[in-house]
Amino acid sequence: MPLTRQTCLLFVLNLFDAVLTVYWVRNGFATEANHLMAGLLDLGNAPFLGVKIAVGAIAAIVLSHWGHYKIARYGITVTLAIYLGLMVIHIFTGLTAFGLITDAMIDNASSMTTVVFALIN
Repeated sequence: MPLTRQTCLLFVLNLFDAVLTVYWVRNGFATEANHLMAGLLDLGNAPFLGVKIAVGAIAAIVLSHWGHYKIARYGITVTLAIYLGLMVIHIFTGLTAFGLITDAMIDNASSMTTVVFALIN
């Protein structure tokens, strides 16, 4: 069974991640957590975007060619879950950057998380 839709979604999410990362970093709202990609971003937007898009394209080619293997289906599921998590981070970064989420709200959420974990243990 081909993974065409999943592969396209993964490529689009990779592209969104790249563009949003450049925007957040260049405007001072975030930093690139991946040291290799941060080094490329220090060289400029073009090297960063070129490598990010190339990695996405290579992944798409590999998945198109070997998508019939069970491990490829599991791999794309895990990778899509990770990228969807990254999109949530981008959304929260945007909400924070535009002042819709304040530091006090983040502190309150952190303290509630601590209380929940204390109750679980």
